[in-house]
Amino acid sequence: MTLFHFGNCFALAYFPYFITYKCSGLSEYNAFWKCVQAGVTYLFVQLCKMLFLATFFPTWEGGIYDFIGEFMKASVDVADLIGLNLVMSRNAGKGEYKIMVAALGWATAELIMSRCIPLWVGARGIEFDWKYIQMSIDSNISLVHYIVASAQVWMITRYDLYHTFRPAVLLLMFLSVYKAFVMDWAALLARAVVTGLLALSTLALYVAVVNVHS
Repeated sequence: MTLFHFGNCFALAYFPYFITYKCSGLSEYNAFWKCVQAGVTYLFVQLCKMLFLATFFPTWEGGIYDFIGEFMKASVDVADLIGLNLVMSRNAGKGEYKIMVAALGWATAELIMSRCIPLWVGARGIEFDWKYIQMSIDSNISLVHYIVASAQVWMITRYDLYHTFRPAVLLLMFLSVYKAFVMDWAALLARAVVTGLLALSTLALYVAVVNVHS
């Protein structure tokens, strides 16, 4: 049963990458080693990001939330866009080919480095746990994210991009970089809104019940 669970998680995490590689036409261009080079670039960029964070943003163990510090930490993800641009600039071909090579290589490297060992160790455990299914689904979301980010980088680096499109592309790039930071605050806001709606609904129902019985 545990092996079956691991197989499901593995297939859910890795098969979409294989299908994307086959169906996007990259296999026809023999782009496998191009994707490997993109993965190596990913490793180099992540190493630089870790060194930068460890040097300039050491772990703060105080009880005060540092908004500016957390925002600056999120800004380090700009390095991912620079790395994707570097990968695409080293590949010749159509725009969609550059985008898919950079995104697929980048996302696959992230999948192997961040989710391979947790899936292998955790999904083969004695008990079933939904978090590994969620981890596998999240890997597919990461693939879409890097395809989107690569497309944004490709568009913003075009010299013939109309000026009317540039603000929209920059806004989308900003959201791509600060997605995790924005989602943390959005989750807090959503929790406050849902709690407020529940409170108002309960209060209204409570008043109605009290009026009926009085």
